[in-house]
Amino acid sequence: MTDAPHIPVLLDEVIAAATPVGGVWLDGTLGAGGYTRALLNAGADRVLGVDRDPRAEAELAVWTEPYAERFTFLAGTFGRLDELARDAGVQTLDGVVLDIGVSSMQIDEAERGFSFQKDGPLDMRMGQDGPRALDLVNEASEAHLADIIFQYGEERASRRIAKAIIAARPLPDSTLALADIISKEVPRGKPGLPHPATRTFQALRIAVNEELAELVRGLLAAERILAPGGTLIVVTFHSLEDRIVKRFLADRAGKGGGGSRYAPMQHVTPPSFEMITRKAVTSQPEELERNPRARSAKLRAARRTDAAPFPADVAGLGLPGLDRTLLSSEGT
Repeated sequence: MTDAPHIPVLLDEVIAAATPVGGVWLDGTLGAGGYTRALLNAGADRVLGVDRDPRAEAELAVWTEPYAERFTFLAGTFGRLDELARDAGVQTLDGVVLDIGVSSMQIDEAERGFSFQKDGPLDMRMGQDGPRALDLVNEASEAHLADIIFQYGEERASRRIAKAIIAARPLPDSTLALADIISKEVPRGKPGLPHPATRTFQALRIAVNEELAELVRGLLAAERILAPGGTLIVVTFHSLEDRIVKRFLADRAGKGGGGSRYAPMQHVTPPSFEMITRKAVTSQPEELERNPRARSAKLRAARRTDAAPFPADVAGLGLPGLDRTLLSSEGT
């Protein structure tokens, strides 16, 4: 078996939060199978691995043989993890682990279009369906582009960048060409600071893959299918993701109030989760030395109670306006 091209982040901490490991788990962001293998080695009876990236399915033969019937691959998005599990004959899960965002093996492949370090097509799709980043930059209105870059990239120069993109249309199918347009609007800072195109590329990737909306769908799906005592573990890589997970779990764990000393006690929905981690868990220095990409990773974990799932209300999760509109249109 060859080594996986992706180094799983916070692996020891994931297994610590999952312990004791047993029953049926679902790895909603399978990738190269790092978390899945660790869960199976730690004692999971079975793991369902979900991924929408065809590359993940193509790599299965590299590492799955030792696990035989204990592993099942499910092609799809983790926002539908409860449906995918039930279609596979699993009615409840003992654990769900999600590693949010783009994987290092996706970033490192220039032909996927996630990075501007090497030239590649403006694709950025984690799966093979839906519009590409090229379609987005060539077809979206200037206002919509500016909103995407500001809300998902937290880029202050979003309006200037959007205006420059519109002026350069039609853009060629080239990551370096887009990065060059952005760099002219966001001059390089001091040595060691991120590339001027970093925030815009992040924003376009999030928009193309509906990453924040998908995260909310996945959290709601996990709440629906986890058995009492089941564990939810989520690893995020930037503040937009972590804020959503933090607020979701705090809300479900009953941290949101229930009246005050000056007002009548309101009806409180029984908590659907109990917190395992009081605050976000981050990487130890040893891991950061081995894998610099772990520096922004945060892990949060909670255990499912026997209470009913909360109503699927996304208010208060800190979602950007673009995602609130998207999820509202879906009836979530």
